[in-house]
Amino acid sequence: MVSAFDLTGRVALVTGGNGGIGLGMASGLAKAGATIVIAGRNAEKNAAAIAELKGLGATADALVVDVANEATCRAMVGEAHTRHGRLDILVNNAGVARRTRPETMSLEIWDAILATNLTAVLVASQAAHPLMKTGGGGKIINIGSMYSIFGAPYVSAYAVSKGGVVQLTKSLAAAWAADNIQVNAILPGWIDTDMTRPARTGSAEFSDGVVARTPAGRWGEIGDFEGPAVFLASPASDFVTGAVLAVDGGYSITG
Repeated sequence: MVSAFDLTGRVALVTGGNGGIGLGMASGLAKAGATIVIAGRNAEKNAAAIAELKGLGATADALVVDVANEATCRAMVGEAHTRHGRLDILVNNAGVARRTRPETMSLEIWDAILATNLTAVLVASQAAHPLMKTGGGGKIINIGSMYSIFGAPYVSAYAVSKGGVVQLTKSLAAAWAADNIQVNAILPGWIDTDMTRPARTGSAEFSDGVVARTPAGRWGEIGDFEGPAVFLASPASDFVTGAVLAVDGGYSITG
């Protein structure tokens, strides 16, 4: 009997998959049998990620892409499909953040953050939709944030973009359910990555505060995203769509 979590023969495109949470999810999908296409801006990081995934026994390759560029973002999806003959899973993970108070933030920064974190999610999903529909269905996993539900004074554009990801996820889920495409979102908590490491290591008070508030009693690790990614990418979640899954050790349920 084939496991409901088996991804053998499936092709997954993971944006921002060359490190951090994206690489954690790509690793989980690879271990479940999926072919992985990494999309990232840094060719050197892409190559290192591909080597790691191949070390797991996966078929994997990479595309150098800036998802904030509409044309290259759309082309990225088509290229992944052309290379492997199908596209079953899209993980919209690429994201950027800038610490800027709203009263001093330029529209240039605002537009850049929304272009990568929110608009690119729509563009890549639009490009994937006809390919998945023709292929009989698919899975889209969008990555939000704790700031999808919380506010903070220094990351307003980031929070807006990630809040938008949740609402876009629900809209796409409703629109494409009839095409057998499930669209869900993951909200990471405080995870030890290159992006968050300055906060974790720069202030013991801050880091200790995160741990104290988190019922699991620790910061998250990129490996914590392997299981959720496999679940939301596999037949095990065929009746799950429009859902928002916090992967945060319980951080969001405490006040």
